[in-house]
Amino acid sequence: MFIPNYAMTSDAPLLELTNVSKRFDAPEGAPAILVLEGISLRMQRGDSLAIIGPSGSGKSTLLHIIGTLDQPTAGEVMLNGQDLSRLDEKTLAAVRNRQIGFVFQFHYLLPQCTVLENVLVPTLAGQTVGAKTGVARSTSTEEKKNANANSVEAARQAQEKPYDRAVRLLKRVGLAERLAHHPGQLSGGERQRVAVVRALINEPQLLLADEPTGALDQSSAEQLAQLLIELNREEGVALVLVTHARDLARRMGRVLELKQGHLLPCGDTK
Repeated sequence: MFIPNYAMTSDAPLLELTNVSKRFDAPEGAPAILVLEGISLRMQRGDSLAIIGPSGSGKSTLLHIIGTLDQPTAGEVMLNGQDLSRLDEKTLAAVRNRQIGFVFQFHYLLPQCTVLENVLVPTLAGQTVGAKTGVARSTSTEEKKNANANSVEAARQAQEKPYDRAVRLLKRVGLAERLAHHPGQLSGGERQRVAVVRALINEPQLLLADEPTGALDQSSAEQLAQLLIELNREEGVALVLVTHARDLARRMGRVLELKQGHLLPCGDTK
């Protein structure tokens, strides 16, 4: 199945959730646990949204459903006008790779790869998935074999655009002198900046950030927060941020709070 990656009209939502609910089965016949109930949400391209709430309220579950890492028990999730529940697993993998970027609390960088190689890994995965779904570019068998050891050279030869984009974005986030470094040679803040660039390398329309500053010191957290805000504007990517930090949340265009399974407007983010 082909997933179009087209530009939405100005009034059509990029992301739309309608009456999304999520239940988890409880052990030994106990009542199911209702985590999300009747969640509805619309976002346009370039919007920024913060979702706040106490630990265990379902924030990450909601983010995983939006990012197709989990399925709702009921309701509908639309991305670019496409009902994600109707897609098979291979096509969903292509959607995640090409249209959605993820940033987590931990960077999940490959320790054996350089900064530049880590950023380019999703472009190589996109080639493999796309060959079967029609979503991404094709790749040769030899390029697949060289994904780790020669990922930079493969990208330089076969995908000049991703290589150039990786270098440009790494320079943009202040890592121009770190392209050949490995994750172990970077600070925590630098590793998270690499993770942000990796999330943006395939030019996604939607960026999902799950507590991206949670493991950072105050100074690094502030720098990363400002970077996410600036990239949201510069790259035109919609940003959904899950956070406990209300000072960060109030810098987003909109703030919603998850309470007892319901997503509600939040008037107090101080």
